[in-house]
Amino acid sequence: MKLKTKIMSAVAGAAVLAGANAASADITVGYFLEWPMPFQYAKATGMYDEALGTTVNWRAFGAGTEMSAAMASGDVQISISQGVPPFVVATSSGQDLQIVDVAVSYSDNDNCVVAEALEIDKDSADELAGKKVAVPLGTAAHYNFLKQMSHFGIDVGSMEVVNMNPPEGSAALAQGAVDMFCGWGGSLRRALEHGNVLLTGAEKEELGILVFDVTSVPAAYAAENAEQLATFLGVTAKANDMWNSGQHTDEMLPVIAKDAGMDLDATKSTIDTFVFPSREEQLGAKWLGGGAQEFMKGVADVFVEAGSIDAALDTYDDAVNVGPLEAAGM
Repeated sequence: MKLKTKIMSAVAGAAVLAGANAASADITVGYFLEWPMPFQYAKATGMYDEALGTTVNWRAFGAGTEMSAAMASGDVQISISQGVPPFVVATSSGQDLQIVDVAVSYSDNDNCVVAEALEIDKDSADELAGKKVAVPLGTAAHYNFLKQMSHFGIDVGSMEVVNMNPPEGSAALAQGAVDMFCGWGGSLRRALEHGNVLLTGAEKEELGILVFDVTSVPAAYAAENAEQLATFLGVTAKANDMWNSGQHTDEMLPVIAKDAGMDLDATKSTIDTFVFPSREEQLGAKWLGGGAQEFMKGVADVFVEAGSIDAALDTYDDAVNVGPLEAAGM
């Protein structure tokens, strides 16, 4: 069958509602459980509340597409670790969102797993034609899936693609209800108990399949709350610096694990595969200085070709706002 599922986020103008909602002192921030990051230490210890002088409300999501919808409705002002693909889907359909920092890079922690009973690996990947795969559409995992299938010359239209968030997808793989799972985090770890990946993170990077998440906000919120946003990003950068120094691991890891809803070993094995770029690195050419904008255009073009979105923007330069991150270092 043809994969013609359309992944449309809220129409342009919905972000105005988010801006109006953000006028109050309190803010709501979206994030993921089972996705351990240094910001969670700052979240759990009250660093954000203290720096902002207000209460930060936190809301867990299952996928980046849900974050886009929540920002469109005004329920969420900041989304931490939204995947680039769902961000691209939203902005391509007219939602006025902006990337304000690079949250994490993780090529080894977003992948597709083939059921072990099939005994399919990269040398026999063509046998995936006609198989059933669980993919959270419009996410980094979806982009990952499309790029891998393109690399192996597999017509996605020949596969049965089922839209499932990672927790449901990994459960379906374990039950034998699907032949392949695509996802991240704890769900990926559970899926690996029942199958194998086709390509490692390093092999994907060699093919240009990058995987990174961003912090995103409605453009109206960024314009109306520039100081608050810069302060928030400053706390995030401080937590990242603490983690990257290696001097606070014993102090931070248990707090992060508890907040992520994970045990200590699982948290360590997951976060060890993550890279948290410094504020200076994020502002460089590789990331927000041009690399992210170019990458988003590539993601959008892949989604257009797959029939997942109607059209790509001519450029994604306006979808990146480095002002708040620059101000965070002042």
